[in-house]
Amino acid sequence: MQTSKLKTLRILQMLQQYSDEENPLSATDLIERLQNDYGIRCERKSIYADIKALQEVGFDVCRTDYPRRGFYMAGRTFELAEVRMLMDAVQSAGFITPKKTEKLVQKLESLLSAGQAESLVRQVYCQSENKCSNEEIYYIIDNLHQAICDGCKVKFAYKRRAVDPKNKKTFREKIFTVSPYALIWKDDHYYLVCNNEKYDNLMNLRLDRMRRITPLSQKARPVEDVSAYKGRFDTADYAAKMFNMFSGETATVRLLCKLDTLEEMVDRFGTAIPIHAVDGDHFETTISAAVSEGMVSWLMQYGGRVQVLEPQSLIDSVRARAETVLSAYAKE
Repeated sequence: MQTSKLKTLRILQMLQQYSDEENPLSATDLIERLQNDYGIRCERKSIYADIKALQEVGFDVCRTDYPRRGFYMAGRTFELAEVRMLMDAVQSAGFITPKKTEKLVQKLESLLSAGQAESLVRQVYCQSENKCSNEEIYYIIDNLHQAICDGCKVKFAYKRRAVDPKNKKTFREKIFTVSPYALIWKDDHYYLVCNNEKYDNLMNLRLDRMRRITPLSQKARPVEDVSAYKGRFDTADYAAKMFNMFSGETATVRLLCKLDTLEEMVDRFGTAIPIHAVDGDHFETTISAAVSEGMVSWLMQYGGRVQVLEPQSLIDSVRARAETVLSAYAKE
């Protein structure tokens, strides 16, 4: 490549990597970096010409006199706040291993200037003890994504923790052959929504517990055979109805709630849920949700502040759970 063309590319690279609004690079800075880092000699006049050329082809290179005279890359693929959100999401995602978390964060850093990246890394904290150890996770995601696109079944081992007779923690494996429909990130875990070929319903399995995944040539069961969805699985609708990702039959649920739970109900079910004032201290709402053990657990956390009015089957389940808890703590 001709030195003049290479110089222009190096200037672009330096502006992207080292400059931002608070840390502009002067023509002198660019000349010195070109000489020291790449062995390219040039004059100040050619620096201005290269920057003008970059601006003409669409790069948002700005000139400034504050805090010092120079140039900086203003328009980036991601803004600082956007990269911060992505970093925080990666750091908090339990299904991403510590090793892969570090590599992903480094890739996100490359979207910013060196100064911006350094300021973010100082603020971001990762609790490695909450991270999974399954280094197969990318391979699993790739294979599940492709199987969903191809409409084919997959086979894998599924690991669950257990305690053996000697009081040692161990793992138990079960082999699943499933029809995959969607990947959902919910409650800080990554799930596969699928159908176990032995049953006629949907189930949710965590990706971090999967091992030794194998794509199969067998066609997946149509989603309409095992759910109410016709032709296409509605990921957003399905996720909104789940509680702790426990699967269950969808039903209309009527709730009587204390007013101090209003914000929590809106956070959980969205701003479109119907709200009807009952008295000065209560409101009533109706939702569509998967009735499951997960929903019972969710309701129990509110004690008497959220009461199920219907269906009766859910009322019975909550009552049975409450009686079990009471029995466990009853004095002999």
